[in-house]
Parts: sequence; structure tokens; C-alpha cells
Amino acid sequence: METRKVLGKSGLIVPQMGVGVMTWGQPKGLARLHPAKTSYGGGPESREEEQITFETSLQAGVNFFDTAAMYAGGASERRLGELARDQDVLIASKFPGSFFFRVDDFPKELAASLVRLGRNSIDLYQHHFPNRSLSIPDLMNRLADAVDAGKVKAVGVSNYSAELMRTTHDALAKRGIPLASNQVEYSLLHRQPETNGVLEACRELGVTLIAYQPLASGALTGKYLSGPRPTGLRKFMPYFRANKLEAVIAVVKLLSDIGERYGKGPSQVALRWLIQQENVIPIPGAKNARQMASNAEALTFSLTAEEVEQIALTTTSWRS
Repeated sequence: METRKVLGKSGLIVPQMGVGVMTWGQPKGLARLHPAKTSYGGGPESREEEQITFETSLQAGVNFFDTAAMYAGGASERRLGELARDQDVLIASKFPGSFFFRVDDFPKELAASLVRLGRNSIDLYQHHFPNRSLSIPDLMNRLADAVDAGKVKAVGVSNYSAELMRTTHDALAKRGIPLASNQVEYSLLHRQPETNGVLEACRELGVTLIAYQPLASGALTGKYLSGPRPTGLRKFMPYFRANKLEAVIAVVKLLSDIGERYGKGPSQVALRWLIQQENVIPIPGAKNARQMASNAEALTFSLTAEEVEQIALTTTSWRS
């Protein structure tokens, strides 16, 4: 079974699935209240738990980790850098670290991330949020300079529309550098990339779609459907509201029924569906080794074409 993919046209070879480490790290001061920590009911219980989760990921062949300068005031980058030291891992990070970013700030943003990560280069460096007050050509020239200097291996964006992707792609192409990826929310309960042009643009331009929140904030695991509501900001998300509950239950039931054929659960089937989409890589989060091992099970089986189509048809209403 194929277990790796090329990230866009960058030449960077990555696993078919990555790990989002937004909740990792030990922030200080006000950074402890950052949504990276509060949205999901906190992060790993201890540094030891992070270590075990990291090792479990590597043992499963998943050595692609996604973080950002903004996550918990840089604590996520710092902790990932500590764990990844002397390890064969691929690190994706995102900039900037604040909302007051200007293009001229790019060199110091990159330098700060490299220090926190303890590395000489970042495998995939992504602009975290589009900002129409910034000149995309100017910003991409700065990123291209970083690639030429060996400080960045591949360039990506995050939360970019199809229109902005094309602008970014063209700006990088003038420097002979491909746009490797666009990281956006994508799951069976959030299929908007299929209707807003982003997935189509990714395929047209040869850009990998990195899917964050691929388990719809835990809704696709099924564990919150009959038990207590999730903690943190997640409890306000639409998946957990009464008017959406029956629709979510129907999706989870289908995933469970299909998963039984392979000895898998609904979350593993949901991740597998994304993995089998052309040019898509999901990056589920993991707060402990059990979650990490469960996610990695999505790499150990394949859905039939009929099952992929059945899941797609059942979740059509979630495209809008």
C-alpha cells in the first residue's frame, strides 16, 4: 500500500497523513489562554505525554508535523523543536506570530521560528491567514529569497481562497518556485473546499490540500454523540448543536458500519476517505498516544471505490 505523497510539485515527500500539534507546548502568561489551548479542552497532560505521542507517531511512520508561530505564543513550535531534535522528521510551520504583520517583518518572523524550532531550515513554511493589506508578490518574493537561502524548503499558504491561490502561484512561478500547499478546513462535515473552488484550484495548479480539523473537531469520532458535550470552545460549534445532531449521527453510523468490515472505527474511516481523495493530506491532532495510534490506523487499510462514493453521497448536504 502506498504510504507517502509528494507535497504539490515541491519534491518534498511526506506521509499520507500528518499530525497537528496546535495544543502541544507549555505556554506562559496570557499565552495560556490562546485558542490553541482553550478550543480543545487543553493539550497533552504533560511533557511526558507529548514525548510518548511523538514517539508513537514516528513508530507509525507519520513523521510530518504541523505547527505555527501563533500557537500558544510560540510554545508549540518550541516543544516540537525539542522533540524533533536529531530525529528524521518533516516540520511545517506557519507565520506570522501576531496580527500586526507587515511584509518587512518577514525576516525576523522566520528567524524567530527557526530559533524556537532549533533548526536551520523549515520543510514547509506557510502564510497562516490571507491579508489583503499585504502585497502577495512582495511576500512571495521574501519567501522565495528564503528558499534560495536554504532556510525554507517548500512554500505553502493557509486559509487562502482559490483566487488568492492563483495569485500566489503566479508570483512564486516568476521565481521558479512551486506553491506546495494550501491548508484549509476540510472534513466530511465541512466539504466547502469542493464548492468554493479551492479543491479544484489545488488540482489545477498541482497544489496539495492539507486538511485541518479532518475529524470535525471530534464530531466524527462519535464519542460526543451520546456522552457529555466536548469542553472548550468546541461545545459552541455547529456539529454539537441539537439541530445538527441527527445529521451527524447518520454520518457516524455509516462510517461505523463501513469500518466494521475492516475492524476500524468511524474516525479512521473518515480520515481514510480524505487520504483517498486526490492530492489531499489530513493532519488530525493528537493529545495522547492512544489518539495518535488510532489516527495512524487510517493508513493500514483502503476503502473500495464504492465505499468512497457512498460516503460522499451521504455527506453531500455538508458541502454547503
